[in-house]
Amino acid sequence: MAYSVLPLTRLIEQFEKLPGVGRKGAQRLAFHVLGLPKQKAVDFANAILEAHEKIKKCSVCQNLTDAELCPVCMDGGRDRGVICVVEDPRDVIAFERTREYKGVYHVLHGLISPMEGIGPEQLTIKELIARLGDGEVKEVIMATNPTVEGEATAMYLARLIKPMDIKVTRLAYGIPVGGNLEYADEVTLFRALEGRSEL
Repeated sequence: MAYSVLPLTRLIEQFEKLPGVGRKGAQRLAFHVLGLPKQKAVDFANAILEAHEKIKKCSVCQNLTDAELCPVCMDGGRDRGVICVVEDPRDVIAFERTREYKGVYHVLHGLISPMEGIGPEQLTIKELIARLGDGEVKEVIMATNPTVEGEATAMYLARLIKPMDIKVTRLAYGIPVGGNLEYADEVTLFRALEGRSEL
């Protein structure tokens, strides 16, 4: 007879549904949670529930927030003439860590992927186009990942935005800092050559 404790099995199955967590990692997490004092386990569960209940999309940029507007959209010092379009709220966090970008964002919450049944209507594209109608925006930066889906989404959006007489740019990409040329693939080297700048 196989050893099985139903509540533990269910807990492991829930952790296994998390991205990047396999069976053994799910087991480690489940046993860790079981080892917590009861109050810490309750606090952990309550933090998940609270986040799920209180976090919503910003009414302007679609980033995650617990208020009507996210902190970036509430910041009066941001340049509203430049919108950086990203796939995911995690990308906003990455840009904000640089402390260099002073514009605003728009979060798509995914990429166009016909293979996965994701079309433009599943993304926040209509909200982006609505933001561009006021004449304040001068540039839209496409900051989707350099994948097939990221490129397709960037091209689709560029075709929608260009007729509005708004500058559309794409993030530069190529050889990473500290990388070796011998390990770069042909596409990366080509993009690095294409995006070279004067010293």
